[in-house]
Amino acid sequence: MAADPFDPARPWRLSPEVSLRDEPFGALAYHHGNRRLVFVKSAALVDLVRRLGEFATAADALGELVEAGQRDRYVAALARLAAGELIGVD
Repeated sequence: MAADPFDPARPWRLSPEVSLRDEPFGALAYHHGNRRLVFVKSAALVDLVRRLGEFATAADALGELVEAGQRDRYVAALARLAAGELIGVD
């Protein structure tokens, strides 16, 4: 299954096929379906990914959880996670 292109205006969530294991640098994310292992290198990004499903859209989550000056960086990180199918459209 192809990954959805990341659009912050859509409702995103952590894929139910993904396990996150907290690490000092952030977390290891393992996708049980495609067997990808990804290093999530920021505790703040891990928190954002875990909480995406609490918000109507990824943009709402970014607005609430990420400082304005950092949002572009987090949008790029979420886009990479979407491409790896670690997050998906709810």
